[in-house]
Amino acid sequence: MHITRCSKIFLLSLTLLVISLTSGRFVSAQDAPVITTSDMVTLNFVNADIEGVVRVVSELTGRNFIIDPRVVGTINIISAQPVPRDTVYTTFLSALRLHGYAVIEDSDVVRIVPEADARLYSGPVSGPGASPAGAGDQLVTRVFALQHESAAQLVPILRPLIAPNNVINAYQNSNTLVITDYAGNLERIAEVIAAIDQPGTNGPVVIQLEHASAVDLAQTINQLFPEATLGGVTAEPTQRFTVVADPRSNSLLVNSGDPARLVRLHNFVAMLDTPTSTAGNIHVVYLKNAEAVKLAETLRAIYAGETATTAAPVPTAEGQPAAGIIQADAATNSIIIIAPDAIYNNLRAALDKLDVRRAQVYVEALIVELTADRAAEFGVQWQNLSALGESGSQGFGGTNFGGTGQNILSTAVNPGSIGSGLNVGVVDGSISLPGLDRVLNISLLIRALESDANANILSTPTLLTLDNEEAEIIIGQNVPFVTGQFALSGAAVTPSPFQTIERHDVGLTLRIKPQISEGGTVRLQIYQEVSSINDKSNPAGVITNKRAVASTVLVDDGQIVVIGGLIQDNVTANVQRVPVLGSIPVLGSLFRYENRKQGKTNLMIFLRPTLVRDSQGADVFTGERYDYIIGEQEAAALPPSALLPDLSSPVLPPLPQAPASTSAPRP
Repeated sequence: MHITRCSKIFLLSLTLLVISLTSGRFVSAQDAPVITTSDMVTLNFVNADIEGVVRVVSELTGRNFIIDPRVVGTINIISAQPVPRDTVYTTFLSALRLHGYAVIEDSDVVRIVPEADARLYSGPVSGPGASPAGAGDQLVTRVFALQHESAAQLVPILRPLIAPNNVINAYQNSNTLVITDYAGNLERIAEVIAAIDQPGTNGPVVIQLEHASAVDLAQTINQLFPEATLGGVTAEPTQRFTVVADPRSNSLLVNSGDPARLVRLHNFVAMLDTPTSTAGNIHVVYLKNAEAVKLAETLRAIYAGETATTAAPVPTAEGQPAAGIIQADAATNSIIIIAPDAIYNNLRAALDKLDVRRAQVYVEALIVELTADRAAEFGVQWQNLSALGESGSQGFGGTNFGGTGQNILSTAVNPGSIGSGLNVGVVDGSISLPGLDRVLNISLLIRALESDANANILSTPTLLTLDNEEAEIIIGQNVPFVTGQFALSGAAVTPSPFQTIERHDVGLTLRIKPQISEGGTVRLQIYQEVSSINDKSNPAGVITNKRAVASTVLVDDGQIVVIGGLIQDNVTANVQRVPVLGSIPVLGSLFRYENRKQGKTNLMIFLRPTLVRDSQGADVFTGERYDYIIGEQEAAALPPSALLPDLSSPVLPPLPQAPASTSAPRP
């Protein structure tokens, strides 16, 4: 190792001696020569250490160098003939590049770093239209602005032309390329970009049709000449072509990079764009989204108006069909049009605009009802029936408040009829009353009762319907209501007695009709009803509770709004007492019976519409509800029992995946 180091020092000293003799001056490693542009030098470095070569180049060029610690190794530079001193620096850069190193010029300092890290340092940058910065093997950054081609598509083409350690990036917003590479290589890349970034030779071509329908002909051409594939292999750009129909002008818009294919297409269109032998030819149009029966009515109205205002009736031979016929075939959801070509083209243009996929609206109605009923009653009643059992005229007295189950007399006759609550009394045997059997002789009855009833009901009916289509959901019972009756009187025996009834839905009803406006706002016509049976014992008929709201509102997509509600607080108090005695403080409670009742009702109806524009949006709501029901079914499953047989509860199967469409498109 020591011998090799000495050899390198000897060769470096020998090189300095050769350089000195060539320039006419003696130069040592420590002395810096005076460099002039007319001087000539001979460079001979054989396995010279990079650090020593840098020192020599620094003395010859007058540049200051900073060497990265990772820059190590040897350099070989051999020149058979003397070279100008101003080429020493560029020759040195070429040698460094061959060894994987690059230089970064910053002010009066030159940094020597590994090539992979050179792009991280500041260096010369030239923008679009500016003069290229740097030269030769100097690492620079250059920005190319493209006018015609896509910057992103040029990246894979230019990447092999750039050193692996250098970078190329595309900025699509301004369609520019940013490349960091050696200045000499960037000149070559600039020429490649200029050759590729050229305007297309063939622009869109308009083929005007006279007889055929542009919409039908475009579909035929795209089926016979696939746009992007040839034999299952992606076609070359020059072989691709695009055909689009313009219904307004009844023309074809063609874009192709191959003039020969464009000529073939012109000839093919000319063969098809010929008049038919009859005035009215038959066209069958299969609809994709619209309903054929309804759309046929619209087209008939358009055709009738056009014929009456602009088009003269087409004469027909005897026994031939009328000049124009528009008929719907509900089985295939298609429309049959028999009309002259000009009228058919206009109708077809309108048909294609009407036959579009309509958005759907998923509506969630939230009906929240909170009720709280509190009641309390307290009373003291007394009586004296003992004297009624003795002979002769005797008097009796007492207090009697409330109805059956509350008053003292009904309790004495039938103790089982006493109502719920706390009942405290004093019974002194039993006694017979005129017209009654023996009853209890209750001389005192104290009654106290307090009740509290709460209800929390949440109903969430949901509906999914098409835009501008009414939908309705009813959940409840169909209850009969007596509307009339006939009965026999006396000894009449002819007609049989009968009753007439009507049936009405009692429960929850939601009826909506959405209309989607521009911007995602939904106009909703709403009818919401919540009804229930209150009393069936009324002689006049069934009594029902009903809460309904009918309104038209504007709601944004996904927004929750309140469309109606009821907040009610009802307090009632009832006092029964003996005159004068019941008003005496404290003692008056012995001659008084009180009951109080408070009822609170909080009912609110909320609404949230959500737009569903494609099948993926519908799958989200379907999956959520499907999984929710499966979870509820699993939670309601019967637990195992050692004594009873195991009965499996029904559970929905897993949600199947939507099958991929494999059917061929209709012509």
